[in-house]
Amino acid sequence: MNWNENSQDPNNRIDPVMFVTRSLDEIRFWSRIMKEHSLFLRLGFRCEDTQLINEANQFYHLFEQIEQRSHSLTNQTAPEQMRRFNSEVQLAATNIFAFKRKVLGLILSCQLPGANNFPLLVDHISREANYFRKRLIELNEGKLKPLADAIIKENVFFLRIMADHAKFIGHLLDPSERKLVDMARNFSNDFDELVFQARDLEGMKPQSQTVPLLDQFLDQNRVSVVSLRDFKKTARDLIEECRIKSIIHPLLADHVFREAEHFLEIIDMFEAHLTGTMSQRR
Repeated sequence: MNWNENSQDPNNRIDPVMFVTRSLDEIRFWSRIMKEHSLFLRLGFRCEDTQLINEANQFYHLFEQIEQRSHSLTNQTAPEQMRRFNSEVQLAATNIFAFKRKVLGLILSCQLPGANNFPLLVDHISREANYFRKRLIELNEGKLKPLADAIIKENVFFLRIMADHAKFIGHLLDPSERKLVDMARNFSNDFDELVFQARDLEGMKPQSQTVPLLDQFLDQNRVSVVSLRDFKKTARDLIEECRIKSIIHPLLADHVFREAEHFLEIIDMFEAHLTGTMSQRR
């Protein structure tokens, strides 16, 4: 996310150059994430779930094409062309969101016994699809949220994502990996607490939206995200080298690592704008 005061007018409208840049950043990151979600869902379905498998494969290829097309565009792309592409991708994100919620409904109504997609995981990836969908709508509308609102809202969203990741890692590691399972559980508890703190800060708006409080909020979250990012990197490397016991797909391990990196980039961008300095503590 590129949040830049100079790219706004007093009405928080984003300028054309920043609109294209931010649109491409969002689509390039999230289209890859959506593509991988499709793969993870497919791997969790039962052999007999052929219709769901086919739908997942269709979404995989759709977002693979979107990802490829996004890399054929540049920051010099005409805003109108970018706006049309955003609308097209937003429709795809809306459709995969609906697919994920359908799958969640089937799981919660016990219509997929024996499948291997956790309900929380399906809810988690549907929240990310909805986030992506809404981000593209906001970009096409040409408005940015006020900085203080954006800081709190983005952190509430991503802290919950990080808490979920820790829970998934803990459940997908082999139970005999006791030390790593315990570490994942501790990260889950840490991020659950951070989510509650973020929601408390959100509930105290607008009085809570002071620079010192928001700066401390970002600093505290960064410390925890860096620790989790490093844990994910270690787990990813160990999984790729077949040095630990788990049922975690190597791509899933890299997937959650990249999302932590993305969150850190967002935190750093917010702090750079809030205080005029970029963190060197990563």
